[in-house]
Order: sequence, then C-alpha cells, then structure tokens
Amino acid sequence: MRTWFVPAACAAMLAATPVLAEKASNFTALLASPARPEADKVRDADRHPAEVLAFAGVRPGEKIAELSPGGGYYTRLLSAAVGPRGYVYTFAGRPSAAVAEIAKAAGNVSVGVGKPGDVLAPEPVDVVWTTQNYHDFKNMKVGDEDAAAVYNKAAFAALKPGGVYLINDHQAAKGAGASQTSALHRIEDAVVIREVEAAGFRLEGRSEVLRHPADDHTGKVFDSGVRGKTDQFLLRFRKPRK
Repeated sequence: MRTWFVPAACAAMLAATPVLAEKASNFTALLASPARPEADKVRDADRHPAEVLAFAGVRPGEKIAELSPGGGYYTRLLSAAVGPRGYVYTFAGRPSAAVAEIAKAAGNVSVGVGKPGDVLAPEPVDVVWTTQNYHDFKNMKVGDEDAAAVYNKAAFAALKPGGVYLINDHQAAKGAGASQTSALHRIEDAVVIREVEAAGFRLEGRSEVLRHPADDHTGKVFDSGVRGKTDQFLLRFRKPRK
C-alpha cells in the first residue's frame, strides 16, 4: 500500500546546442544556493545538473514525481526549480532520512514510500524523473515482470498528456543489453528505449552532456578509476497528448 508523508518524433542530440546552453543558464543560480551541501556542489562538475534540468524542460510551477531519489541530490534542485507554486513528489522503496530532511526544509516536497506498481503521485504530474536507477529496477521482480516494466507503466499513468519521462543511467557496452545491471550497474540505452516505448512513450530527445568516451564500459560504476566519470545516456520521453 502506498504511504505519503507530506511535510509544513526526433531523437535530437541537444547537449551541445546554443539553445540548451542558454536554457541551462537559467538554473546556474540554483547551483550556488547556500542551502545545498558542499558534497552536492562537488558532484556538479560530473553530473551537469543545469544542463540536465534544461534538457528535461523543468519550469516553475510544475509538478514532478521523482522516482528513487537516493540521497536527494536532484530533489533539492527540482524543489528550487519548480518553486513555491510547484511540487516534488518523491517515491522510493524505503524511507530516506536525507530526503525527509529536504522535504521538511523545502515545503514543496513530499516523501512517498511504496512498492513498484503503486501510484507515484496523488495528482497528475508534468515530469517523472529518475537518474541512475533504471538498471536497478531490472534487478527486481514483480510477479512475471521486472520492476522497470512496472515503473514505466506507473510513470505513464502518473503523467499528464504531453508530460516528460526523464531517464539517465550508466551506459553498458554495445550488445550487452541488460546483462550487466547487477554486476556492473550498467544498462544499454537501446534496451531502455525499447522498453519505455513499449509502455506507450515516444522518444523525443537524447543528450550527450553526460557522455564520457574514455569509459570503455567494462568497469563497475563504483570503481575508483571510473566513479563519477562513467559514460551515461540521458533520454527524454514524451507521453502522447492523445
């Protein structure tokens, strides 16, 4: 059962375009906020959050469902980006003290705890957001399906018509498919695209901003030589309006 805790058709390579760079500049002030911990700021050089937010098209006043927020790196940024007229509904399999603290301080963030297949948000949202998690969903079974398939359906149901499903993850070697999701914590983007489109979405764009050509896709993503420098894909899917 879902539990809520609410506190007081082109695949364009967009990362290097002037348009995306201009949009990213709209988020740079958020990165310098004193409310962000230094540990998050140190990661900005690798994660390129301003460009990722711009690629997703996040705007003030939007409602966002963040799937598996981890320690809340993006939760803080999404909360600030949507502002007081917007809202961020986080959803995870277990409670996170870090995200609960963010929610308590932000005022426009709620902490949701549930299982795959539960409703992601109590109202239709503009964006469903998940970063570096899709490969983990492949490692969980829900009946005859893996959790990735279940979460894709939940994302589709949660979104308004025309809404965005943003997925970022660590790239696997060409041809590896989903065979390295447990051992290396990687997945091939082609698998994600195929599965998400099967849930009814349309791939609208992909960005190169998180690519690292020096990564040969053979190392575990937590290994010291590659951590923070993995080759990653960034995909934007759209729920059809009709």
